Amino acid sequence: MPDSTPVTIAPSTFDDGPVDPDELQEALDYIRPAVQADGGDIVLLGVEDGTVNLQMVGACGGCPLSMMTLKAGIERILKDRVPGVREVHASSDTPGDLDEATSGLGLGFSPA
Repeated sequence: MPDSTPVTIAPSTFDDGPVDPDELQEALDYIRPAVQADGGDIVLLGVEDGTVNLQMVGACGGCPLSMMTLKAGIERILKDRVPGVREVHASSDTPGDLDEATSGLGLGFSPA
């Protein structure tokens, strides 16, 4: 029988540096179509110390499964794709739509 080689698993590490806004936006744009397919959307409220603050709007804003989607799906994807992301929090305020969610952020969308 050949000698066995011990297996070691390195501890998880993460980048303590700031979250790159372009990488974060790219990752959210990757996620957004799946959320929109269910009648909702994601609004980025900001990032602080590796914590990404989001707001689920539309059908996702009032959905009881949105927290599971946020933690099991969105948080996992953002941690995998964006260095520096440690956690994702959702705002407890539930706006009626995307325009209401973005009204104070200077991100409002107006019809052409």
